[in-house]
Amino acid sequence: MQVESRNVETLRWRAGRLELIDQRRLPLEFEYVACDNALQTAAAIRDMVVRGAPAIGCSAAYGVALEAQAHAAATRAQFDAALEQAFAALAASRPTAVNLFWAIERMRQCHAQMRGGATRAEAAALLELARQIARDDVAINRALGRHGAGLIADGARVMTHCNAGALATAGHGTALGVIRSARDAGKRISVIANETRPYLQGARLTAWEMVQENIPVTLVTDNMAGHLMQRGHVDLIVVGADRIAANGDTANKIGTYTVAVLAERHRIPFYIAAPLSTIDLAIADGSAIPIEERDAAEVTGFRGLRWAPEGVNVANPAFDVTPAALITGLVTEKGVVERPDAAKIRALFGR
Repeated sequence: MQVESRNVETLRWRAGRLELIDQRRLPLEFEYVACDNALQTAAAIRDMVVRGAPAIGCSAAYGVALEAQAHAAATRAQFDAALEQAFAALAASRPTAVNLFWAIERMRQCHAQMRGGATRAEAAALLELARQIARDDVAINRALGRHGAGLIADGARVMTHCNAGALATAGHGTALGVIRSARDAGKRISVIANETRPYLQGARLTAWEMVQENIPVTLVTDNMAGHLMQRGHVDLIVVGADRIAANGDTANKIGTYTVAVLAERHRIPFYIAAPLSTIDLAIADGSAIPIEERDAAEVTGFRGLRWAPEGVNVANPAFDVTPAALITGLVTEKGVVERPDAAKIRALFGR
């Protein structure tokens, strides 16, 4: 299956519906799932049809817009009640990625500003705002990619963990956006993709994106990362983020902290690539970031195949937190923040 991933629409609005690539089926099948309302959108987020912090935020915005469209002809009381239910359902879908709550808050602000007007006009405004959030995400990722591309030398071997590519955003990607931008600048780059157990986003999604674009990629199991660093086969590491605390501590897919510790041991630069919307100034440090615990079935087997014995206890945290002290730099749409800390992050917001 050849699909040019740089042209893939992770999410799209078609005929009054939100369509999402079903990322559970990649790389073996490529198909879209349609959502007609906020509840279906929340289920798609919760069930990993769509994943990646920026893509989740964009999807949530469209989920609100779907509910507004469905109730555009209702009374103001019915319209407001439907939107409140939409906000609550979407906010409850996944707890860690702050882009979800950032996007919901933007839609809430639009709703608050237009509550005195016609419901049809508000429904149209909410849909346009959702579209703008998605357009902005692509532009932000491209700006972020341009800043990050300068960190990558010609011939570099770049390790990444999980998927922070076009599939995790509205387009281009964050960590993979940096890699794409460096490639587009004429640099010869190869990628080492950690498979990212237990959900295999690196094996299924990052490897797929790189293969589609003919960027050389080597897939490794997560427990091979240290060996490759020890042997001198990794030049730098770039990963995405789901939430960044005010002091720079960063939550990303489980296993990222392990990679960061190994990078520190082997003096390999370790970069986080994320938009400003992933920074949560309300959380002082990583200890307060909520960590999602997912279903045990993701650990005991995969796609109907079980390999663990019945009755075994399972822990399945979806994310871990990398302390800011282990992060070489934070790549954002405003530039690269070296050795991020609370003061440098505040400065990004003009504080």
